[in-house]
Amino acid sequence: MSNTPMAASPLTRAVLEIDEYVSGLGWDQPARLFALVDTARLRAEQPSLADRLGLDDAAENPGLTPIEQDEVPTGKPLDEFLATIAWPDAVAGCALAVERLMLPPSAEAQVPSGLDEAALTKWVADHPDRQEVRMTVAVLRDGTRESALRLREKDSPTEVLTGSDLVPGLAEALAATFEE
Repeated sequence: MSNTPMAASPLTRAVLEIDEYVSGLGWDQPARLFALVDTARLRAEQPSLADRLGLDDAAENPGLTPIEQDEVPTGKPLDEFLATIAWPDAVAGCALAVERLMLPPSAEAQVPSGLDEAALTKWVADHPDRQEVRMTVAVLRDGTRESALRLREKDSPTEVLTGSDLVPGLAEALAATFEE
């Protein structure tokens, strides 16, 4: 967590830690799903796992520990995949890091009418104002949310934008994984 501000909330620190980890893997990566577990609880209940994760002392590692899950399937729409997830009680929250193309709001008026999803995807990919972005979105069981956005064009830890409402649709989909 070399670039993670210590004054940030535990959820913000977890999101920035995930962003830093995924950014170290480079761009053009598949979506990555993480369980967020309470670090102190993990250390108390599963000390061998905590040791393997380098969590030597829970007092020195307060907050949330991200644990990467199995690979997110690429052949299934992300929203359909997320709808199949249910978390055990030990999981305090979850996070997803995913890359997408985005356009500025001004491009909305330029979208040709009648495009199906494949044609719209191609249109966005070919648009001269498109930006590649990595979004890391996290939610807790209590509804708390946090996001980090990193543009490929400005790929630097000092250029990461954070906020709780940056990617509301994805946050909603992640929050739904905790509904019974």
